[in-house]
Amino acid sequence: MTIEITDQPPVAGAEKILTPEALDFIEELHRRFAGTRDKLLADRAEHRRAASQTGKLDFLPETEHIRTGDWSVAPAPAALQDRRVEMTGPATPAKMAINALNSGAKVWLADLEDACAPSWHNVIDAQLNLYGAARGELSHTSAEGKEYRLRKDAPLATVVVRPRGWHLPEKHLMLDGAPAVAALVDFGLHFFHNAAHLASTGQGPFYYLPKMESHLEARLWNEVFTAAQDALGIPHGTVRATVLIETIPAAFQMEEILYELREHASGLNAGRWDYLFSIIKYFRDAGADFVLPDRASVSMTAPFMRAYTELLVKTCHRRGAFAMGGMAAFIPNRREPETTARAVEKVRADKTREAGDGFDGSWVAHPDLVPICQEVFDDVLGDKPNQLDRLRDDVQVTPEQLLDIPSAGGEVTEAGLRLNLYVAVAYTAVWLSGNGAVAIHNLMEDAATAEISRSQIWQQLHNKVVLADTGNTVTAELVDKLLAEETERLRGEVDPAEFERHYLPASRLIGELATGAEFVDFLTLPAYELVT
Repeated sequence: MTIEITDQPPVAGAEKILTPEALDFIEELHRRFAGTRDKLLADRAEHRRAASQTGKLDFLPETEHIRTGDWSVAPAPAALQDRRVEMTGPATPAKMAINALNSGAKVWLADLEDACAPSWHNVIDAQLNLYGAARGELSHTSAEGKEYRLRKDAPLATVVVRPRGWHLPEKHLMLDGAPAVAALVDFGLHFFHNAAHLASTGQGPFYYLPKMESHLEARLWNEVFTAAQDALGIPHGTVRATVLIETIPAAFQMEEILYELREHASGLNAGRWDYLFSIIKYFRDAGADFVLPDRASVSMTAPFMRAYTELLVKTCHRRGAFAMGGMAAFIPNRREPETTARAVEKVRADKTREAGDGFDGSWVAHPDLVPICQEVFDDVLGDKPNQLDRLRDDVQVTPEQLLDIPSAGGEVTEAGLRLNLYVAVAYTAVWLSGNGAVAIHNLMEDAATAEISRSQIWQQLHNKVVLADTGNTVTAELVDKLLAEETERLRGEVDPAEFERHYLPASRLIGELATGAEFVDFLTLPAYELVT
């Protein structure tokens, strides 16, 4: 096997990341684990078909001994004992990384996945920023002369890196003529350059693991961690990983996922937006009972979402793992004080529900929301760093409750269809331009919300849904008409050259994905072909 760089990244200092030794390390990971990854991805499709045909999922009978057994995950290191507020955001550009580290949050989820458009520039720039962050050396001076520096007056956020999911390729690194596995590239580069230093300071290496659909995928990550630690002489168990439970099959395997990672596990997170996307994708052709209402009307208080989050808390605390709450995506706008005030109260209510349910912390997407989340969890935790002692033995969740999609209530409307088209095109266009974290109408959108938007349209079209506000049936012709109108609306909101370069290709792509005969599993796969 031979690794080849197809294009030198236009980033100063890239040679510090793409060293021969680092590339050899990535090649070794691929030699050992890429084949298993390929098989597990193939298994996903078969499992989805079986579930869609029956409209059912269940807890695995073959792993009942794990669910009933007496075991726990490894104790958390000191740097991860208190996670009451986690700031999320991309690791590039540097000023965003610095703002996240300085935010006052306990943890920064440094996102190399949904909030990062994977241009070759961004992939390497993110690694350079994480290298500097690990050593307290990260700084930036803007074109206007504004300086960004790491604060000295208070602790920086602990860095937890989210590599890309198992399904994504990295086309700028080729092995035997095939694109590298993006997850192994992201993890491998970060681990190789930073693991020993982070371990020596007690600050890691720590990871968030996205998009998994089974405990066997978690087992593969555990094997990768073990091999990486052995290769660099890092003590076994130094790595800690938090898994995003953001797919519907993973919700039925929470115990097993923690068990597979138990020597490296730190917790589970309720990744709400991708979870909704996964439900749509998994049961897209299973009938009308799985058609969700307008995205904006699906709240965390819907019974099927409550079942998911309460099961997560119970599972985590039973096994000594942290339960992390979902995203507060609102972006405060000082020019709109009334809108901001209303949204902040919704954020407060959401975080209050999570803290009351037993979560140990939660996510925010903007530094201005850190104090609000902190205050809510301070009220519940007091002087305690977490609430692992709250076991939630009162919670009993059945498969039927997890799949009770009609409990969401709500309606499918043309207004919601239009919003889905607008958000999907607007986000995809900015993603194609190189930015993966996009503020749209005061909400921080990432790939997950674009995925929900375009997959809802596909599902509504193929189920011939009748729109509650107009009485029209969702057809390809209607989608094409509304897409053209929403695209024209965007034309009036952005620079003409930018519209031609990114918004028109985004609109064409969303049209193809939303109305195509076959459902494409991930928007980011065909979109990646348009990224340089």
